[in-house]
Amino acid sequence: SSRKCMTSSLGHPLNSNGDPHTGAPEEKVELRKKVTLLRGISIIIGTIIGAGIFISPKGILKNSGSVGMSLVVWIACGILSLFGALSYAELGTCIKKSGGHYTYILEAFGPQVAFVRLWVDMIAIRPAGLAVIALAFGRYILEPIFMPCGVPEIAIKLATTIGITMVMYLNSMSVSWTARIQIFLTFSKLLAIVIIIVPGLYQLFKGETKNFENAFEVNTVDLTGLPLAFYSGMYAYAGWFYLNFVTEEVENPERTMPLAICISMVIVMICYTMTNVAYYTVMSAEELLASDAVAVTFAEKLMGNFSVAVPVFVALSCFGSMNGCLFAISRMFYVASREGQLPEVLSMIHIRRHTPLPAVIVLYPITLLILFLGDIYSLLNFMSFLRWLFIGVAVVGLIYLRYTRPDMPRPFKVPIFIPAVFSFTCFFMVFLSLYSDPINTGIGFAISLTGIPAYFIFIHFERKPKWFQKLSGQRLAFQPFSCCLSSIGYFCISSCCHMGAIE
Repeated sequence: SSRKCMTSSLGHPLNSNGDPHTGAPEEKVELRKKVTLLRGISIIIGTIIGAGIFISPKGILKNSGSVGMSLVVWIACGILSLFGALSYAELGTCIKKSGGHYTYILEAFGPQVAFVRLWVDMIAIRPAGLAVIALAFGRYILEPIFMPCGVPEIAIKLATTIGITMVMYLNSMSVSWTARIQIFLTFSKLLAIVIIIVPGLYQLFKGETKNFENAFEVNTVDLTGLPLAFYSGMYAYAGWFYLNFVTEEVENPERTMPLAICISMVIVMICYTMTNVAYYTVMSAEELLASDAVAVTFAEKLMGNFSVAVPVFVALSCFGSMNGCLFAISRMFYVASREGQLPEVLSMIHIRRHTPLPAVIVLYPITLLILFLGDIYSLLNFMSFLRWLFIGVAVVGLIYLRYTRPDMPRPFKVPIFIPAVFSFTCFFMVFLSLYSDPINTGIGFAISLTGIPAYFIFIHFERKPKWFQKLSGQRLAFQPFSCCLSSIGYFCISSCCHMGAIE
C-alpha cells in the first residue's frame, strides 16, 4: 500500500488502512538535522543572489540619481538587511521551530494573524514568485541556443516547466542532495560574480575612473527618488530569512544560524557593491540605464565571445534561487499543517527519504497554473508590499516577546535598536507602496483580507460543536479540500516509493 511509505504528523507509521499503529515505532521518523554551516550559508546566498544583479541593477541608479549615491544605497540596504537578518537570528535561536515568518507571528500574535500570512503566501505570493524565477531560468538557459534571435515564448514556458519539475523532484527525493546541489549552484553564481568583479577592478586599477568623476554631483541627485531606490535595494537583498524556515534541520542552531546569517550577508554585500563598481568601470550611467541585461552588456564590452556564457550563469543562478526557495517554504507548509492550519497530509514525512514530500509538491499545480494562465507580474505587484508588512510584524513580535516573555532563553540576543530600526524601515516601505501605487497596493491588501473569512471557515469553525459545523456547512467546505490534497499526496508518495533513491 502506498500509505506505508508515509508517517503521520506525529511521526507514527501508517498501517494499510491509513491509521497510525498503536505501538511505538521502532525508529522515530522526522526531518533530520542535515543543514550544516556551509549548507546554511549556501541556502542564504543561493536564494538572495538571483538574476537581478546580473540583469538589471538600474532601478537603484535611476531613483538615486547618481553613481555615488547608488553605491551608498547598495551598502545601506545591505546594512539594513543585516539588521533584519540579525533579528531573525535571535528569533531562530529562541523559537527553535521551522516555518520562518509564519512561526514567529504565530508565537507572538496568535493563529489568526499567522493564518492570514500563510493564506496569502499559499494562494499567491509563493507560486507567483517561484514562477517568475523559473521564467527567468527558462529564458536564459535557452538564450545561447537561439542567439542572436529571440527565444519563442512557448519554448521559454516549456523550459520553465522542466526547471520547476526538476526542483520539485530534487526536493522530494533527498535533503542531502538538495543541499549539495545548492552548494554547487552557490559557488557557480559566486564564480560568475568574480568573473565580473576581477576584470572590472583591473580596469579600475588601469585608471578607468571617468564614470566615477562627480559621482555625487548635487544637480543629478533626486531626493524624492531615494525611498524608491531603497525599496529596490531591499528587494535585491531579500532572501536572508530563508534559513529560519528550516530551523529544525539546522545542526547546532544556536551557533550555526547567527554565523551563517552574518557570513552570508557580509559576502552578499561585498559582492553586490563590487559588482556595481565593476559595471561602472566599463559603462557610464546612461549606458547602464539603457541596458536590458547589464552583465551581458558588460561581458560584450570586455570579453567578446565569452559573453555567450553569461546567460548560462544567470540560468544557474535562477535555478539556485528556485531550489533554495522551495526547500525553505515547503517547511512553512509542513509546520502550518502540524499546527492544524493546513490539511494533515502536508505534515507527513516520507518514511525512507525523510523529506516533507506533500508539502514540497503542494505548490506544483498552482505554480504551473499561474505560469500558463495568470498575469504573474501584476500579481507580484499586488503582493509586493505584503512581504515587508509581515516581515515587519514578525520583527515587532521580537520586541513584543522581549516584554511579554522576558524569561524565554535567548542564546543570541541583539540590541533592541536593531529590530526597532528594521521594523520601522519595513513599515516605511509599506507606507511608500500605499503612497506611490495605491491601486495595486489596495488590490493586494484586499486579497490578503480574504484570509480572514478563510480562517473562520476552515479553522475557527472546526472547533465548534458538531451541530454548528453541520449548520455552517464547514464540514462540506473543508473536508473535500483536505481529502483532495490527501489523495494527491498519497498518489505522489505511492509513485515515489517505487522510484530509485537518490541518497
